[in-house]
Amino acid sequence: MTTRLVVIGGDAAGMSAASQAKRLGGDDLEVVAFERGRHASYSACGIPYWVAGDVDDEDDLVARSPEQHRANGIDLRMCTQVEGIDLDRGEVSARSVEDGTSERVAFDELVIATGAVPVRPPLEGVDSDGIFGVQTLDDGELLLEALRSRDPRRAVVVGAGYIGVEMAEAMVRRGLEVTMVDQADEPMTTLDTDMGRYVREAMEGMGIQVRKATPVRAFETSAGWVSGVVTDKETVAADMVVLGLGVRPNTELAKDAGLPLGRYGGLLTDLRMRVSGCENVWSGGDCVESRDLVSEEFLHVPLGTHANKQGRVIGTNIGGGYATFPGIVRTAVSKVCDLEIARTGLREVDASRIGFRYVAVTVDSTSRAGYFPGAAPLRVKMLAEHRSGRLLGAQIVGGAGSAKRIDTCAVALWNQMTVEEMTALDLAYAPPFSPVWDPVLIAARKAADQLAAG
Repeated sequence: MTTRLVVIGGDAAGMSAASQAKRLGGDDLEVVAFERGRHASYSACGIPYWVAGDVDDEDDLVARSPEQHRANGIDLRMCTQVEGIDLDRGEVSARSVEDGTSERVAFDELVIATGAVPVRPPLEGVDSDGIFGVQTLDDGELLLEALRSRDPRRAVVVGAGYIGVEMAEAMVRRGLEVTMVDQADEPMTTLDTDMGRYVREAMEGMGIQVRKATPVRAFETSAGWVSGVVTDKETVAADMVVLGLGVRPNTELAKDAGLPLGRYGGLLTDLRMRVSGCENVWSGGDCVESRDLVSEEFLHVPLGTHANKQGRVIGTNIGGGYATFPGIVRTAVSKVCDLEIARTGLREVDASRIGFRYVAVTVDSTSRAGYFPGAAPLRVKMLAEHRSGRLLGAQIVGGAGSAKRIDTCAVALWNQMTVEEMTALDLAYAPPFSPVWDPVLIAARKAADQLAAG
């Protein structure tokens, strides 16, 4: 007897699950997937680089088209919004966005991969024309059309997280005067404040005006188009505004169905990505909370890397195999122009809140041997636990060639290595790539010495 899998959400987690399940299940598995938008399996992370001009066309960001999914045996229904989940009857209700027709589809297995929705503050004027998000390819196209048709000179980016700094770069690359406004004390709150200060100073050196500790109160308009961003201190003139305030789990459907949500509003799952307490309901991607292996907390960390892995785990389990997603260590990288930004594990504020005793060290070095052309300044911050000496977290900010060093720290975190053990890591060396003592090893040695000194 054929089993029917219904997937809600046609991007990373959803279509990874659908593809893997169909690959393993073959003709014994019928797969129906619903996607409310016009695109499936695309890289939202690439949108800032499309806007900046590094990517030529939106099709370059699409990993697999709807037609390709259908050719692989997946009944992918685009522009179709799932409006309800009936767990007792084992069916979903869906409506066509284009013509309004409705249908009910029964399922044996259900995957909820509804992603996340952008945070949009309830401020006066926030829905005005000229204020853009960057969550979908349609968002990117609307922003590019405004750049082409209105020839703006001044852009204001509200929010200084990953999307904010990436969109600040995109606007700079497009030749606009850029002001970034954020309510935090320093940009990039995924870093410690001292490292965020380093990011801000570098951004200001690029000509980006940064208004830190500055909440936005409203948006002004002129002739129906945004003209200014109102703060407590001033009104910042704007020809266009980009919102980069982060996202929240898109779990209204799940909540209405009575499924369990965590502290941050994301779905809670077990190691196999099965929704807690539900035998035939699975979830992954930006709508779930994931276990942090360092803090032992469940957190909402929306990244494409997690979504694709979780989707594959789900598909493997539905298709008859066995797979688990053990957790995360919060590894992430970003950039703004020539400045690379990376982090993994805990910040000082996290370690203090959880109750760790720790040492924190910072070292300044270079991305290559100091005498080699192109060597760029690089700063590493590292946290290690007292007594055990195990690594708790690391942050890296620097020029080209800096950020991917964070992967060494992520592997050390994953394997619960001590900073003393890290000092002996056999890392590659040649002058075009690193000083003879890699900055990660220098930071690990400094942390180990500080621990030894008591």
